[in-house]
Amino acid sequence: MLDEFKKFIFKGNVVDLATGVIIGAAFGGIVKAFTDGIVQPLLGLVLGNVKPGEPVRLGIFDVGMVFSATLNFLIVAAVVFFLIVKPMNHIMSLMKAKEVAAPPPPPTPTEVLLTEIRDALKK
Repeated sequence: MLDEFKKFIFKGNVVDLATGVIIGAAFGGIVKAFTDGIVQPLLGLVLGNVKPGEPVRLGIFDVGMVFSATLNFLIVAAVVFFLIVKPMNHIMSLMKAKEVAAPPPPPTPTEVLLTEIRDALKK
């Protein structure tokens, strides 16, 4: 049962899915910051609802919030890559190398008999 669990965990698609969920959560911050920092002020300018006193970095756009969220996303993505994806790829390559390096099992008596029949037919 432990071997089955290990095979399940080390499947590539399980790691990809977990990584995707983490990256998706971090990407949500970028989308929220883009909406709050650029789209809403633009709509406020068009509709005339700009509130004075709100921090604006570049004209009406709060680029600092978007930059901060993007930086947060890149940091999370780098941590996930270097602490989850990279080690998992290394473990997967080691597991595949073990499978390749393992000698083939000895032939069964049926395979030996079939090989002899094949060789006799070739002669």
